[in-house]
Amino acid sequence: MSEGAHPHMHRNELFDMTGFTAVVTGGGTGIGLMITLALVENGCKVFITSRDKSKLEDVVKRYGGDGKERGEIIPVEVDITSKDSLVNAVKVIEPQAPKGIQILFNNAGIAGEGAREGYEAIDKKHAEAISAQLWKSETSEWDAILRTNVTSQYFTAAAFLPLLAKGKDSFKGYASQIINTTSISGVLKKASGGQYAYAASKAAMFQFTKVLATELLETGIRVNQLVPGVFGSQMTAGGTGEDHKSSLEGTGKGTKNPAGRPGDEKDMAGAVLFLASRAGVYLNGQELHPDGGATLSGSSSL
Repeated sequence: MSEGAHPHMHRNELFDMTGFTAVVTGGGTGIGLMITLALVENGCKVFITSRDKSKLEDVVKRYGGDGKERGEIIPVEVDITSKDSLVNAVKVIEPQAPKGIQILFNNAGIAGEGAREGYEAIDKKHAEAISAQLWKSETSEWDAILRTNVTSQYFTAAAFLPLLAKGKDSFKGYASQIINTTSISGVLKKASGGQYAYAASKAAMFQFTKVLATELLETGIRVNQLVPGVFGSQMTAGGTGEDHKSSLEGTGKGTKNPAGRPGDEKDMAGAVLFLASRAGVYLNGQELHPDGGATLSGSSSL
């Protein structure tokens, strides 16, 4: 080694995920799949969860690593809205992660509200028109969105805390963490086509991240959040292809931010690797915004 070299500052030391173990809820499509691929391509063992195990198994066939340099993907069927299902998931994962896990990506979530239909066309000068538009939402939609995007994240974190605690001493100088996938919808001061419940759920996750990070300080487990702008996903594109990926090409979505385009896999991978690897180990209770500058050009609470 040459005199004056600093190998601990080399990219291979900072961003290499070899030997790390992660759980990514909703890891088979959209942003969850981008997260999964970023981790696997850099050596991480990743448990991906969803209610549809057949889709997860197809993801493994297409992208599943080699268990060595590229890491590996392991499918686990989980309904995060069920406490029993979460308990069972931990039982399934625990023997396959004898040294615990280092990262839990609380990523699974849903959007979709009836209030989006016709939202942009109403006359916003008239309270009656706004009231009629808001009334199109159903309480069942709010219940489902808040339960999946907030309540279930709480119970998922609770379920995996023992495995995170077990995994926090596996790498010298690294502290296990929960990374919550939130959204710029949680800070932008507009309804994004009528997505009031979705925006409220993501704003709630901002506060949940701060509270949980504070409550876990003495355990040595960190809590941070990833706050994406517009990326191709089942939510934004309305579906996925056979490769489980979504394209926004031709939709115009994400083109109005300063970057002039929606985010892609490389944008997500860069943010994920910074937060998840040794490079981001000094962050706790923080948020990272891969959004193309959308929170700068839009009216936000930041």
